[in-house]
Amino acid sequence: MTYSLILALVFGYLLGSIPFGLLLTRAAGLGDVRKIGSGNIGATNVLRTGNKGLAAATLLLDALKGTAAVLIAGHFAPDLAIWAGLGAFLGHLFPAWLGFKGGKGVATYLGVLAGLAWQVALIFAVVWLVMAYLFRYSSLAALTAAVVVPIALYLLSTPRIAGLFVVMSIIVFIKHRANISRLLAGAEGKIGAKG
Repeated sequence: MTYSLILALVFGYLLGSIPFGLLLTRAAGLGDVRKIGSGNIGATNVLRTGNKGLAAATLLLDALKGTAAVLIAGHFAPDLAIWAGLGAFLGHLFPAWLGFKGGKGVATYLGVLAGLAWQVALIFAVVWLVMAYLFRYSSLAALTAAVVVPIALYLLSTPRIAGLFVVMSIIVFIKHRANISRLLAGAEGKIGAKG
């Protein structure tokens, strides 16, 4: 069984490490998305190119790679779904092809969540949308949702899935430490702002 878990983790990692934000912006002739804004490969930074369609596609594809990892591995055994989901999340954060410098994982986090507990994914989406609407900070919206998710999972799902998302939420906070500093300093960029 340990061999299967490692395979699921590696499979998830490889799927999660596909850098859709970078691939889409290059394909659209917009250059390297890592050279604008935050330098991130995720949807929020892709939006800074001014192309909302590419940003939406990046968000969708980054989420779907998490969902696909969970569903494909889960087809073989429920335990494998959790490991593949973690692998996809880590693959997005630390892709080997980009020197282990990837995105911040929020869309992939949501995609893994959708595959494991879709009801809580809806809660994440509602919390994110409300916070984004009220404050216009993608990072604040993501961090707030990342606090709510493990609590909701503990109440509505299995302890193992809740435990996975405690770990993933901590990693999301670590990856957003620069954003947290900027939020506290009043210098964080708002959603849709270029540069």
